[in-house]
Amino acid sequence: MTTHEPVTHPATTDADAVEVLRYAAFTTDPAGGNPAGVVLDAEGLDDEQMLAVAARVGYSETAFVTALDPAARRYRLRYFSPRAEVAFCGHATIATAVALASRTGTGELVFDTPAGEIRVGTTADGGPVRATLTSVPAHSRPAADTHLAPVLRALGWSPDDLDPGLPPHIAFAGNDHLVLAVRSRAQLTALDYDFDALHAVMREYGWTTVHLVHRPDPGRLDVHARDPFPVGGVVEDPATGAAAAAFGGYLRALGLVTEPVQVHIRQGEDMGRPSDLFVDVRPDEARVRVSGAAVPLPAPMR
Repeated sequence: MTTHEPVTHPATTDADAVEVLRYAAFTTDPAGGNPAGVVLDAEGLDDEQMLAVAARVGYSETAFVTALDPAARRYRLRYFSPRAEVAFCGHATIATAVALASRTGTGELVFDTPAGEIRVGTTADGGPVRATLTSVPAHSRPAADTHLAPVLRALGWSPDDLDPGLPPHIAFAGNDHLVLAVRSRAQLTALDYDFDALHAVMREYGWTTVHLVHRPDPGRLDVHARDPFPVGGVVEDPATGAAAAAFGGYLRALGLVTEPVQVHIRQGEDMGRPSDLFVDVRPDEARVRVSGAAVPLPAPMR
């Protein structure tokens, strides 16, 4: 996914009065998951005001419903980080779907996003509402050496640290993510990167996150993940649905998906906000499904 240039002079007066719902996505525990802001009535907000709201909320993304057709359960959705608009955000999509389903009932929703049409199914079986988004068609290509060298320097890693079974790729499912697999779980845990250096290379190539993964069992596709997000003004995401969808397309592009499979991505553990993302991939389908629960968060004290 690409990010747009930040708006330079955000308005603040109207932003302070906007009602923002807060959800933790990809978790059933408010202490886990990735927090997202959700504004269900943003038809009257311009770009500057939405950016100002996102900056005030301070989460990696806030989603804004800017147009709606309730009868068709169809909504126009835009996403802003504290620094810029982004074309697609998975955890904020899940949060918005759960917020809407909690008010209007479960079922299928359609979101028109800058990345394209995203369909989301919602269900509730006596517990937190769960949502499953279907991505735009995913694709993936090998990363070039010119991509890797500055990223490895920013991470403090070397080429020998990488898992040859999961080669570096640029993966897309609404936005671009660099996928890097590391051999050691301990190295993933000890991540301490150069924020400014990684921000610069990500801006140069238009990446939204660097999706860092470790596969504990070479016989399975389940991974632990971490996602630096300096282009959004955030050190790291505890759950990244957009990157999870891109990762599903990456596995398919590598030929590792020979039958329908569900991949479990465990993310956020090293941040103290554990998250569970479930990625369904089919060998004969370019679209990827990403599932998870979301639960409301209390509004901050003023």
